[in-house]
Amino acid sequence: MRSSYDYAVIRVVPRVERGEFLNVGAILFCRTLRYLDARIELDPARLLAVAPAIDVAAVEHHLAAIPLLCAGGNGAGPFAAMTISERFHWLVAPRSAMVQTSPVHCGLCTEPMEALERLLETLVRPPR
Repeated sequence: MRSSYDYAVIRVVPRVERGEFLNVGAILFCRTLRYLDARIELDPARLLAVAPAIDVAAVEHHLAAIPLLCAGGNGAGPFAAMTISERFHWLVAPRSAMVQTSPVHCGLCTEPMEALERLLETLVRPPR
């Protein structure tokens, strides 16, 4: 049976005022299957091509928090007490920061992990 899911692309926006960004990951939330996960695939060389002066280590540090917040648990601090729906909506809320998400989109899948992999392949990874 296919289930609906919501997703957002994770972006690094080196200079918010310019609006230029690099897709670096995705967050997928499937309410019916109680699934929330994020995958990050930052390519430092691509990021430095867009923003030569960026602190890649700082960006990696901020991006690493996203999958931890999705998972909840001990590493998520106060977010561990939130439901997965609340965590997803907090993560995808619009913000003016270097790490942002796209608007939320939806889709249908039978297996959320496979859907997340397809999102990375089509929206994050460079074309082959």
